[in-house]
Amino acid sequence: MKFIVTWKLQSATSLAAIDRFLAGGAAPPEGVRILGRWHGANMSGVAIVEAVDAAAVYRLSSDWWDLLSIEVTPCVDDAEAGPILVALQKARS
Repeated sequence: MKFIVTWKLQSATSLAAIDRFLAGGAAPPEGVRILGRWHGANMSGVAIVEAVDAAAVYRLSSDWWDLLSIEVTPCVDDAEAGPILVALQKARS
């Protein structure tokens, strides 16, 4: 299963978050694979991660709760969403 993980640096903890990231603290826990990670110029970011177990993604986000505002959303790609959207469209017709 894939998840969208978004975060926002907080002014009061931004230096500690930067220190943790640079020290290697952004490595995912066992069971989570980072498919891509991007850092915005507005001090926020997004990562797409993959995991079989949602608890592993919960662990990933909980590692940063003390420093960042984090949101995690399960997601699907176009190939997975397409058939569902087609069925919805047919149901409405």
